[in-house]
Amino acid sequence: MPRAHNGAVEIEYDSFGDDRPEAVLLVNGLGSQMTRWPEAFCAALVARGYRAIRFDNRDTGMSSWLDGQSYVLADMANDGMAVLDAAGVRRAHIAGVSMGGMIVQRMALDHPDRVLSMTSIMSAPSPETLQSTPAALAVLNDPPPDPKADWEAFVAHGMKNARTIGSPAYPWTETDLRARVEAEYARAYNPAGVVRQRKAIMADGDRIPELNGLAIPTVVLHGEDDPLVQPLGGQATAAAIPEAELRMIPGMGHDLPPGLHGIFLDAICAAATRGRPNA
Repeated sequence: MPRAHNGAVEIEYDSFGDDRPEAVLLVNGLGSQMTRWPEAFCAALVARGYRAIRFDNRDTGMSSWLDGQSYVLADMANDGMAVLDAAGVRRAHIAGVSMGGMIVQRMALDHPDRVLSMTSIMSAPSPETLQSTPAALAVLNDPPPDPKADWEAFVAHGMKNARTIGSPAYPWTETDLRARVEAEYARAYNPAGVVRQRKAIMADGDRIPELNGLAIPTVVLHGEDDPLVQPLGGQATAAAIPEAELRMIPGMGHDLPPGLHGIFLDAICAAATRGRPNA
């Protein structure tokens, strides 16, 4: 796959539908690889007329792992701009989930000339609006078993975590969930990177005052049953951004199961239609 460069940081990315006139940059959440935007989802976005570009955030997947180095969300937003540069895209629609939603907010604030529209999904605008249930918070704080010492315990832990924060109305099959856990470990496993990404989230602080002045077409998508970033996060995001559209989805938690692909696509395309050049 191609790689972009932001200084010494290398960012692995993938592009679908390169002949499409408008691009959507897809940004992942905490510790998640670009494969969380599955190829089927990207293909569906291409079928709706958009080029789909996904990438591994720094400290995740096949992008640079920054052992012993600190960074902030602005650095991660700059990584996304480097991907657009490498892909030959001047302006794009941007969509991010969870931490990815925070990154696209920072992209829109720091690089408004590069952004046509924004879709912020299951995210929040400040540390104060990041509220989790105790069980969901344990997903972030409880370390997994050592996969080299007890593979089955490691897989079971990953599957349990996914079910804890997942969408109750759109569950994964056990087979698909296990396959996802195994495939993600086989591709790249960097738990230390998650710690650094969490620090970057907290260091960015409260974006609400800046978002109050944002003039970019925005759709905010959030699950009514999200236990990791509870509904306040989406509500506060939409309230902070002038003319943002808020879409609250019953039965949606904190994941992207196949059953929610259409809902995600509809939100991204709604924002993109509002932000279409010369619209």
